Amino acid sequence: MAAKNKGETELLSRDENELKEPEDYVVVLLNDHYTTMEFVVEILMQIFHKDTREANAIMLNVHNKGRGIVGVYTWDIAQTKANQVHAKAKQSNYPLKCVVEEV
Repeated sequence: MAAKNKGETELLSRDENELKEPEDYVVVLLNDHYTTMEFVVEILMQIFHKDTREANAIMLNVHNKGRGIVGVYTWDIAQTKANQVHAKAKQSNYPLKCVVEEV
């Protein structure tokens, strides 16, 4: 540390690596042969705040392609939403699953 004269302040610089953006993760719903399409739309609207049109489009992707990307979030939010899906599905006796994947 350099010596300071009376009345001077010392500025500390931060390492540029300290201030990086958090990594993004996608939440993906997986298809099964038991969960109803209506329940999937309900999940998308309640947990992920999708409108009816978008919820139906995602649900059809899940149904037709086996999986559908619901959204991109930071790790904590993605995990929380996945846990909410699993809890609501279990409460309603559906095997609906979703996974969190790194972008």
